[in-house]
Amino acid sequence: MELSVIEQALAGGLYRFTDHAQEQMGRRQLAEADVRLALASPDEILPVRAGRVVVHAMLKTYLLRVFIDVEPQPMEVVTAYRTSKIDRYRSQP
Repeated sequence: MELSVIEQALAGGLYRFTDHAQEQMGRRQLAEADVRLALASPDEILPVRAGRVVVHAMLKTYLLRVFIDVEPQPMEVVTAYRTSKIDRYRSQP
C-alpha cells in the first residue's frame, strides 16, 4: 500500500485500536486523543516491514511513535509510545 493512501486513511480515521495497543497506551499513560491527533497529522510515515508502518509525530518535547498494520481493513494500531530519543528514530530533522 502506498504511503499517500495510508496517510489519507489515517487522516480519515479509518483505523482501529487493538486491545494490545489500548493496554500499552494505558500502561504508558498515553492519551488516545494524542495518538489520534498524531495519526491525523503525522510528521512522517515510514515503512517498518511488509504490511507495517510507523507514524512519527512530535508531542511537546517527545517523539510519539505509533505502529500500524496496514493490511487489515480497517488498519490496526498495534502499539504506541513516546521517546526522548528523537534523533535516533526520525529520518528528517
